[in-house]
Amino acid sequence: MPNDRWSWDATTTLEALGAADVVLWLWEPEKDRLRLTGASRALGLGPLAPECSSAALRALALPPDRALAEDILRVQEPGSPIAVRVRMRGGQVCIWRGVWLEEGGLRAAGVIAPEVRFASSDLDSLTGLLDRKTFVARARERLQSPGQHELVVADLDRLRRLNEALGHERADLVLAALGSRLAAAFPPNALLARVGEDEFAVLTPASRPTAAETLRQALEQPLRVAGFDIHPTLSIGAVEALGGEDSPEATELLRRAELAVEAAKGNGRGGAAAYGRSLESDGLSRLALESDLRGAMGRNEIVPFYQPIVRLSTGALSGFEALARWRHPRRGLLTPDQFLPLCEEMGLMSELGAMMMRQAGHQLAKWRRDHHAAGELTVAVNLSTGEIDRPDLVSDVTAIRRETGLPPGALKLEVTEGDVMRDPDRAAIVLGKLREAGAALALDDFGTGFSSLSYLTRLPFDTLKIDRYFVRTMATNEGSVKIVSSVVKLGQDLDLEVVAEGVENAQMARHLLSLGCDYGQGFGYAPALSPQEAEVYLNESYVDGAAPVKARG
Repeated sequence: MPNDRWSWDATTTLEALGAADVVLWLWEPEKDRLRLTGASRALGLGPLAPECSSAALRALALPPDRALAEDILRVQEPGSPIAVRVRMRGGQVCIWRGVWLEEGGLRAAGVIAPEVRFASSDLDSLTGLLDRKTFVARARERLQSPGQHELVVADLDRLRRLNEALGHERADLVLAALGSRLAAAFPPNALLARVGEDEFAVLTPASRPTAAETLRQALEQPLRVAGFDIHPTLSIGAVEALGGEDSPEATELLRRAELAVEAAKGNGRGGAAAYGRSLESDGLSRLALESDLRGAMGRNEIVPFYQPIVRLSTGALSGFEALARWRHPRRGLLTPDQFLPLCEEMGLMSELGAMMMRQAGHQLAKWRRDHHAAGELTVAVNLSTGEIDRPDLVSDVTAIRRETGLPPGALKLEVTEGDVMRDPDRAAIVLGKLREAGAALALDDFGTGFSSLSYLTRLPFDTLKIDRYFVRTMATNEGSVKIVSSVVKLGQDLDLEVVAEGVENAQMARHLLSLGCDYGQGFGYAPALSPQEAEVYLNESYVDGAAPVKARG
């Protein structure tokens, strides 16, 4: 009897994958090798096929999605799933799905397909809204956009009682109806999700009426299910966040909104609460964060990210500013405002400062060795409040330069006005020693309260940094324009370089250049980037001859 079982040879497999617009992938981190098989060209992955390095994947991903590409590459425990939505240059929006394998060495494998193929699996099956994982992924992208964002989480009161009274199937009809009402109440650009059994979430630009008011108005209307009149009430938690380079991680923002929901429930049915730091101090989350923080530096969880600094006249990349980020194993990527105050309370700032300076110095030395065009690249590191008085500060600079071979001026230390003015005479001595040790010196946030300009002429600074508030408000505040212009003129008179923080778009960059400003940094060029992303940015800048800048903010 003939064998009717199908036999899939390589050619048949490739033809089937190509016809289905699907790609199979295999990632071998120990070999730094990513293999692709299937319709790679149709999905915009042609430059990566049939195999490539991790750097190639990062380079092909659009800049806002490079952190997501990193999620594909990051080694995890065997059996850990991978589900990532990534946009590639010139390609489709694709979903990468796979799993870390238990056999055959350290590797992960899976399938890539256009987002439309997986669209239904990104939605909550009961309401048709986004599910929690997809909501977090989309929110992470949305929060990269400048502007004020509002995240609201609403918890349906007494769902358990509804389940008991109506049964689960009929109670599900209530949830489905609320999901439909939610979708009808908000414009298409709002992110809507069911993030828990009885929880809905909305992320939208801040507006009037607020998202919380719109949500309550839409959902707290009577509905009739199985002959019963249901009058739903909601406990609502809200949090606002400024999008852009310093935006919080989406998972952290969702946690804050859910913390506010718990506070709202304490006010009875139909309560509401806005997130505030007092909620953290009143809960256990702060204690847990403190416990985690004690070992975070030892586990190398707190690391420098790098924001580009660009010469405005040519667009050439000049250097980076190193900014601390905490890769928390459960809460995701935490920004400085989420852990630095706690570091200060726990007396960890000196340890953190020394670690940041050492890691940034070694990273800069590596880039200068590996990239011939990066020979003039610099890196700036912030000195925390009081760190100028740290006994080992000068010797640390000397040791880092000796270990790395960095030339004088390549490592730049940024000092705030407040630190200098606390004891100007003492500051002048320490800054002089740092300059002798080979560090360049920048006065950070200039314009926010320098008590006596006479001291500026006595201190060995190379650079003035204009506070981002004045830069961002130039278009609407004539006083800000005058302050920026004055600082630039002062820098020119004292032969100091001037760096403007908070450059959000090309229009701002042109305005600053017309005032004579030397350098700019801000979200218009790039947010703070991981070392891998920064290296990709560095390569692109030197290949293109200029750092990319957003046309509009």
